[in-house]
Amino acid sequence: MPEPTPHIGMLRENPLHADLKEWYRRSGDSMELMVDGFVIDLVRDDLLIEVQTAGFASMKRKVMALLDLGHRLRIVHPIALDKWIMKLGDGGEVLSRRLSPRHGVAADLFSELVSFPALIDHPMMELEVVLTRQEELRTHSPGQAWRRKGWIIAERRLVEVVESQRLSSAADLLDLVPDGLADVFTTADLSDCIGRPRRLGQQAAYCLRQAGVIVAVGKTGNAIEYRMA
Repeated sequence: MPEPTPHIGMLRENPLHADLKEWYRRSGDSMELMVDGFVIDLVRDDLLIEVQTAGFASMKRKVMALLDLGHRLRIVHPIALDKWIMKLGDGGEVLSRRLSPRHGVAADLFSELVSFPALIDHPMMELEVVLTRQEELRTHSPGQAWRRKGWIIAERRLVEVVESQRLSSAADLLDLVPDGLADVFTTADLSDCIGRPRRLGQQAAYCLRQAGVIVAVGKTGNAIEYRMA
């Protein structure tokens, strides 16, 4: 029987997670319940909803255990289409605010899904990609984050939800890939189609292959060629 746990999970909750959970919450939902030994963000009738802003690998054991116990599970994951970077002074005042040149796409999900790609086809699990606009707050801490000249990420906040996309089967993963991919393709072709670096193309190919959506059919030099299954 689920038990309310009002403090577990909230003490270390980051603002983006809290904002998304509140946006996703509906009338009648229960928040922060203990279900079979795990704290669940939202419980909607027999559906367990987990908001995961990053780090799918850290929740793999939890996901597998809940599915093995017969629970319906939905993982909600945000991707920032646009992100404003705000630098804060020592007193919390805003020193600057600029739009990041990096814009997310739904296919960025593949970089997290590599932790358990085959589970997308589990009949009791689904994913929801939430495309958002976010603010990233940074504070100065000399000696840290040398690539950002000592500016470290303090927190992220939700500004706006643009749209969401639900994935309920392995075949739905293809909705993350834009049209235009050749019948036979490599990870380089896949990354070009998505408009992302080669690494994401490799992660996408791994997820699609593990989910049974694509199969390897040969090689061009050292590059594996794939086609739809």
